[in-house]
Amino acid sequence: MHQLTRDQARRIAVQAQLLEADRPDDVVGIAEQLGAVKIDPTATIAPAEHTILWSRIGSGYDRGQLAKTVEADRLLFEFDGAFRPVSLLPLMLPAMRRWPRRESSRQWLEVNDAFRTDVLARLRAEGPLLASEIPDTAQVVRPPDGWYGPNQVVHMLDFLLRQGEVAIVGREGRHRRWDLAERVYPKDMPEFAYDEAERMLNERRLQAAGIAKQKSPWTPVGEAGEPAVIEGMRQKWRVDPEALTALENDAGGRAAFLSPYDGMLFDRPRLRELFEFDYVLEQFKPKPQRKYGYFAHPILMGDRFVGMLDAEVDTDREELRVTAVHEFLPFDEDEHDMVRAEIADLGRWLGVDVPEW
Repeated sequence: MHQLTRDQARRIAVQAQLLEADRPDDVVGIAEQLGAVKIDPTATIAPAEHTILWSRIGSGYDRGQLAKTVEADRLLFEFDGAFRPVSLLPLMLPAMRRWPRRESSRQWLEVNDAFRTDVLARLRAEGPLLASEIPDTAQVVRPPDGWYGPNQVVHMLDFLLRQGEVAIVGREGRHRRWDLAERVYPKDMPEFAYDEAERMLNERRLQAAGIAKQKSPWTPVGEAGEPAVIEGMRQKWRVDPEALTALENDAGGRAAFLSPYDGMLFDRPRLRELFEFDYVLEQFKPKPQRKYGYFAHPILMGDRFVGMLDAEVDTDREELRVTAVHEFLPFDEDEHDMVRAEIADLGRWLGVDVPEW
């Protein structure tokens, strides 16, 4: 049983998310470590998938790198709203073959079996295709739910994606282009039994987190890693042994602005328990109820969250307009300098001016 201080636990989490002083420079390597790079179009600064990579690499990150690794090199694939490394695909396939588990989804697929056949046949004959290029021949319709419109092709493609029968080959703007999975995914992938694949997925989840509660529904890691306790906390934790070793070569911290959809922020209970950071995304709050801004980016300083950056790109003026840097506690001079340097780097990456603020 490893005995950890809260400082050590935070450093493990920061290092596992590649947010320490030594910056990585490889998109695929980052995805391998993080397991997923979330996709979201909200672009007050830039879409989440690009901001997440910039937060790690810095202004040297070229947005074209991501498209190349997904569409040309096929080293990453899109699934469930994130770009993931292909090394995860064999571990995900056993669960994909069991999908769906919800009875209503199974029934919808059964009554729309002819529709399913039509979609697969159209892709086989003409793919890759956009959803809008595939006829909607659904026998039974799923009602619009606020996220999906009336077009049933989108539903069917998402279902077939989750079953491993179709795949996303790229995007045109925000629209996904689809094809048969057999023409997109690597051939001769290793085969794993369901239980073995789940065990290996737990190990990859723990690798990305560094440390997680043993029974966390946010970061399910099962028995992966090794048991740990953290000073002043009763919960049982699991820690990645490689992350423990990495503490010995801690490069120190830096300032980092995180997209609201960054994986570092996903496990809200862990944020509160380790970082004493009660994060709330204000995007869906009425404007009068917002404290920090519509899409404010949390500011990580070393291993503590110290504030929120409320900024937006003004495309007409080609500048990054900083509305506010909210400080949870007053910054000292060095902290101000680090935040200003990171804002300047953000402007360089975006290719826009940064007016005084």
